[in-house]
Amino acid sequence: MIDVQRIESPTRAAFHRPSSGPRILSVGTATPPRKYTQDEVLDVFGETDPKIRGVFRSSHIGSRYLYLPDPIDGRMVEETNQELLAKHRDGALEIGSQAIEEALRPLGLAPYDVDFLCCITTTGFLCPSLSAHLIKKMIFRENVQRIDILGMGCNAAVNGLQAVTAFARANPGKLALMLCVEICSAAYVYNQSMVTGVVNSLFGDGAAAIVIRQDGADTWQRGPIVADFEPHIVSEALMAMRYDVQGSKLSFFLARDIPYEIGANVEKPVNRLLGRHGLKRKDIDHWLVHSGGAKVIDAIEYNVGLTDHDMRHTLGVLKNFGNLSSGSILFSYKELCREGVVREGDLGVAIAMGPGTSIETALLIW
Repeated sequence: MIDVQRIESPTRAAFHRPSSGPRILSVGTATPPRKYTQDEVLDVFGETDPKIRGVFRSSHIGSRYLYLPDPIDGRMVEETNQELLAKHRDGALEIGSQAIEEALRPLGLAPYDVDFLCCITTTGFLCPSLSAHLIKKMIFRENVQRIDILGMGCNAAVNGLQAVTAFARANPGKLALMLCVEICSAAYVYNQSMVTGVVNSLFGDGAAAIVIRQDGADTWQRGPIVADFEPHIVSEALMAMRYDVQGSKLSFFLARDIPYEIGANVEKPVNRLLGRHGLKRKDIDHWLVHSGGAKVIDAIEYNVGLTDHDMRHTLGVLKNFGNLSSGSILFSYKELCREGVVREGDLGVAIAMGPGTSIETALLIW
């Protein structure tokens, strides 16, 4: 194989690469055991409205993994609030622990070795929190430091990264673990409205975990340094993504103009993040973008100047898993790792969007 040398741009050549910093050492993902195609979901719920069926089939999603109850007499059972909360708890513990084990196994580590645990979810409420349940289930140390981030939505992985990298930077050699686990099927409402139909056509269940450490012995082959962050809050679109109460249940709402709001604002944090380091968009080798939906992906491609190749991991996650909320960019990161194309000196940008309306970005350095 011919080794093609990278041609450095002036801005990239002048970029100061840190010799050390908090690195992502590994990633693990998990999904429920059962996968559904879009047609299977429609059939399970007996959806006959041609407009809603059209939304499902035009979503660019091929399949999703979901925790759904078995139909009775050919009809889907309506779950109570208590059953939905229990589904979130049980599902989060099942696939959350699987994702954690997959992230720790390649490093020869166990939960007992983790010094800081950050758990992220938006699709259910637990008190005691998810981290406490996982500590008992997986036998983390009794003195493990922990934090739970609840309700930040699809952008929360980047927010959580700020917490785990801060811990790693302040405690060199110690291990931080971040888990994003979303049981989106525990927040579904079934009615005949188009808004609900759009939401139910998008989201899937999944969990993803990463291990972070700052250690001078870790090289770029281990994973990228998480070097910097840049947020952007679109306050005037505060309620464009939110939970409403329908009857006695939480129902997620997505405004129709979400793709416009994201497209109109996504350049701002990207430009600030790169500009602070003297970089241009052309200097970035890898883009890890939240799989928010086909129209949102199109808006980001157009406004940031990305191609389908740049967004291949995002598009692949959307097609095979749907919108996984906070875990989406970690699923994309796992796909990048599988490719084996990363080289020393490569640069990456992560972009996640969610309620607030928030656009969160991070700079990665291999």
